[in-house]
Order: sequence, then structure tokens, then C-alpha cells
Amino acid sequence: MAEEEEVATRTKKVIRIQRVFINLLDSYSSRNIGKFLSNSVVGASLEEITEEEEEHDEDKSAVPEASSANLKEGTFQIVGTLSSLETPCPNFAVETYYAISREDLLMHLLECDVIIYNITENPQQVEEAIWAVSALNEEISHFEKRKVFILVSTVMTWARSKPLDPDDSEIPFTEEDYRRRKHHPNFLDHINAEKMVLKFGKKVRKFATYVVAAGLQYGMEGGILHAFFKLAWLGEVPALPVFGDGTNVIPAIHVLDLAGVIQNVIDHMPKFHYLVAVDESVHTLEDFVKCISKSTGPGKIQKVPKENAFLTKDLTQEDIDHLLVNLRMETLFVKENFNIRWFAQAGFVENINSILKEYKQSRRLLPIKICILGPPAVGKSSIAEVLSKYYKLHHIKLKDAISEAIAKLEAIITPKDVGEGGEEEGEEEGEEETVEDAQELLDGIKESLEQNAEFVCSLDASDEFLKERVMNLPESIVAGTHYSQDQFLRALSNYRDINTEDETVLNYFDELEIHPIHIDVGRLEDAQNRLAIKQLIKEIGEPRNYGLTDEEKAEEERRAAEERLAKEAMEEAERQHKEAAETAERIARWEEWSKQLEEVKREEKELLEAQSIPLRNYLMTHVMPTLMQGLNECCKIRPDDPVDFLAEYLFKNNPETQ
Repeated sequence: MAEEEEVATRTKKVIRIQRVFINLLDSYSSRNIGKFLSNSVVGASLEEITEEEEEHDEDKSAVPEASSANLKEGTFQIVGTLSSLETPCPNFAVETYYAISREDLLMHLLECDVIIYNITENPQQVEEAIWAVSALNEEISHFEKRKVFILVSTVMTWARSKPLDPDDSEIPFTEEDYRRRKHHPNFLDHINAEKMVLKFGKKVRKFATYVVAAGLQYGMEGGILHAFFKLAWLGEVPALPVFGDGTNVIPAIHVLDLAGVIQNVIDHMPKFHYLVAVDESVHTLEDFVKCISKSTGPGKIQKVPKENAFLTKDLTQEDIDHLLVNLRMETLFVKENFNIRWFAQAGFVENINSILKEYKQSRRLLPIKICILGPPAVGKSSIAEVLSKYYKLHHIKLKDAISEAIAKLEAIITPKDVGEGGEEEGEEEGEEETVEDAQELLDGIKESLEQNAEFVCSLDASDEFLKERVMNLPESIVAGTHYSQDQFLRALSNYRDINTEDETVLNYFDELEIHPIHIDVGRLEDAQNRLAIKQLIKEIGEPRNYGLTDEEKAEEERRAAEERLAKEAMEEAERQHKEAAETAERIARWEEWSKQLEEVKREEKELLEAQSIPLRNYLMTHVMPTLMQGLNECCKIRPDDPVDFLAEYLFKNNPETQ
């Protein structure tokens, strides 16, 4: 038992908690670095990577999602700033800050063990990074333990460096040459920040400072290369542009490999304070663009003047500078001293499949396949056209497209006579289709014909409904189509014969666990199929692409504004109509009430008059004669007390006593 306890004690790991600050957690680079570290155990990079782990790492293409409610034990705790309140708070961060004062920001920085300032994407953050390292340096005497400051900079601070050997420009720069680096004119602030950070960490042990110069970052959402991925994915151009001659070498690194370098810096605390983070590739701009075009685009590139880069809306000045740099770099220190589980050590081109998979998953670019089935005249073509526009899909006639592709490929693989046609002008070297390529593509098309879609829509209606719909079509539409009476009836009959209850295409999809969406067009009673389209969009879901273009957004906003104004005008008119109706009703009720009140007063007056007649008769008969005589006598005699006189007179002359 004692030996087991001793072994358990010896193998038990001490869990260290490190709080890491990263600026702008809602930006591409910082977000992925933060997500990576939130899944990394503190000190894990100090352990050697086994062969089994290397084999396992070859299969991984993305870091798992992390949330503040379910963090791995012993991982880095991430806090940081946000550039906007409109962006959702990253679920891997335990705290985020927005638009706080420098005093409050410094307080949060002092609470952290590691401070990472990333200036690779937002030049405005350079000034804040310089302030942060300066402010922390002034607080060193109050540090309870050593803090680490890491400035994530860019290789653009090396862009104008003179070659190590004037006779051999292919010799790469390494970390040891950092004192010879010359910056690009647009990155003067960046190199000044690098120098400032290195200066503060030289003489104090409690404050370790590092600079990591990163190459062009790619992977996950795409980074700077997103503009080319998007252009290729949308398929709106016949070839992707290469700015200039495309022969410039661009140092690059997968954003998660950059995060791995940062993790190693935190764990190892190396004595060398200036590090270069690039992969092992020596790719040119043409290599990058051609690879993207072949993997997800038209397959061709077109070299254009460098100035055309400024016409690309998705590229900033800093992005263009990175794409046009010509620099060879190698990271010796990182490879020899760090334990990095590389995502793309060989570079972009060699890892394009996993990079493309990451890109599509990160941006939810999932292809939608829709199969619409139904009898003739049920509305398949018109619905397909609307869905194609809504989901930004190519609208083609399947039969024509397949026939054209098969004819083209069969023409390629068919032996040709000597002297038949040559290569087309302007065709890129090595891109011409070979017989083997054509055969492979032809086999692929025929094989894909047997594969299933993601969504299957089954439209149907009664024969009577379909016949009536065709009969009501204008002659201009029917001419030249299969909607003539004989052809339509034959096609409808044939459709019903081959789609019996026991054997249909729908049964095939059901067996594959792809359950069709059934819509009875006849019951909807909608000639334009608007209700059917609305129901299909609800079932299929939102478009899985880049969303609306700027022009579409403007049109959408204009339409929404018009609808809002129309709705407000309608509501105002309805309110005024309601108020007028209420006013008229109120006046009518008042008039009715006034009439009823007058009638009540009249009836009360008549009642009082009727009730007073007996009393008047009694007074006129029995009271008034004697009273008048008494008053006359009082006037004649004029006594001192006329009231007593009148009372005495009435008492003596009471008719009932006489």
C-alpha cells in the first residue's frame, strides 16, 4: 500500500492555473489563439510528443469548441477585450471587456499571468500595446510573481531586409538575424513596438517580454486568404486574380500553429526573446491562389496588375502589403526547441484539404443538394428556379448539363486523328485535360448520378388539377414544349405507371434515411407556387453561404424601409379611422343621451303637474277664499302684528267650525 501511495504521489500532476489576457478576442487571429489556449493544459508543451500523438495529430483538422461553463481541468483561463458590443462574446473566455478606461484595463492586466497583444490585424492596437507594456513595467515592484508579455507581430517588419548573401537571395532569414531586419514603410509602428517590448524585458526577472513575428496567417475562417476563397466559392469569375507576376515568396503559418508557438513560449519561457513563427513552405502568391482555384474554384488563375488588389473590397492596405511581400524566412529556434503539435507544418498547399474543410465548417459553407420530384406541370422547374436564386445555387437543366458533359468527356477520351486540334491559347501549362483525367471525371459523374441529395422534395397533385393547369397555360408558353395535349397526357400517364405505390424513387430515399418533403400543390390552390416555395424554404432552412452581397443588403434595407413606411402609414390611417369612428360614436351616444334626458324631464314635469291638480283644487275651494278675506281685513285694520291677526282671523272664521 505504501508503495502504491508513493507511486500515486509521484505521478500526481500539480494543476497550475494561468490567467491569459488577449486583446480583441472577436478578431480572426486573437479569437483562434484564445480558443486554442482555452483547450490547452498549462505546461503540456513541456512534454515530448510521442509517435502515437503525432499520428493522431495528423488526423485532426480543428480544435474542439470550449465554453466557460465546461473548461478542461488545468487549461489556460482566457480574458480579453472586444472591438464591438455587437459581436457575440466568445464562449471560451471567462471575462471580456469593452470600451473601458486605461486605468481599469491596467487593473485587469495586473490580474493576469500572461498578457498577449496581437497587432497583426488592427494597426490601431499598436499604440495600446506600447502603453500596456510601459504601464506594466512601471508596476513591476508590485508584481507578486513573474508576468509574461508577448507581442504577436508580423514578418512585415522584415520586408525590406537586405539579403544575407548578395549573390544568393534564396538564403532564408532566421530569428538570429532579427537585429538586421528592415521594416516595410507601412509597418514603422510595428517595429517600434517590437523594440519597446524587447527593451522592457531585458533587465528584470519579474517581467519577461517576447516578440513573435508571424507569417501570413491562414486556416479556420481563412484570414487574409478569405478574399480568394470567397471569390472562388461564389464562382462569379472565370479565373482567380494573381496580383503582379505572383513569384513573390510569402512566409506563412496556420493560425493554430501560431497559437502553438505562443503556448510553447508561455510554458518554456525561452532565453531567446525574438521568435519567428512560419511554416516550412516556400510558397509564392501564385502557389496560394492556384491552389485555392483548383481546390474550390474555377481551376484557373489570371495575372493582373498589382494595382487591381485595391479594387478587392475584402482586402485592406495591410492585407495587400502581406500578399505582395517577397521574403524567405525559416524558424530554426521553434523547430529545435519547442514541442508543437503542427496543424500544417508542410504549408498551405500540402494541407489544402484539411484547410478547406476548416474553412467551410467555420463559415458554415455547406453545400445544399435539392432533388425535386413530381409529375409533369406540377411546378418543378419554376420552384427550382426560385430556390436557386434564394440559396444562390446554379440553375441548370439536369438532362442538358449531363448530356453536354458526357459528350465533351467522351470526345476527349475518343482517339483522335493525327493533326486534330491543338491546345488553346492562354491555357496554363500543366492544366490541359488528359485522357486519364477525362475518364476519371466521366466515371465520377456516372457514379454521382447514383448518389443521394441532402433534401428531397416530392410535389404532387391530382391529374384533374394538372390537366386544368396545362389547359390554362398561354399558347406562347405551350408552344415548343411537352405541354401539348398528346405529349402531356402521355407523360403524365407514364409518370403514374412507373411510380406505383410499391416502387417509387421516394422509397429509395426512404431506405437511405432521407425522408422526402411531401407537398400537395393542388390543395394549396396557388398558381404561382408561392406557398409551396415558402414551405420548402422553411423545411430546408436558411442559405448556407456568405449571405447577402452589399448590393443585396442595400436592396433588402430599401425594401424593408419601404415595407416599414407602408406599415406605419397603414397603421396611422387605421388609427385615424378608428379615432374618427370612436368620435362619431361618442357624439351619437351624447345626442342619444341628451334626447333621453329631455324626455325624462318632460315626463317628470307632466307627472308633477298631474299630481298637483287635487291639491290646487283643495286650496282653491277650502283655503284660498278664507285666506283672501283675512288678508283684506288685515290690510284694512293694519294691526301691529299682522301674522297673529291673520292667524286669529283664520281660526275664528274656519269654515268647518261654523
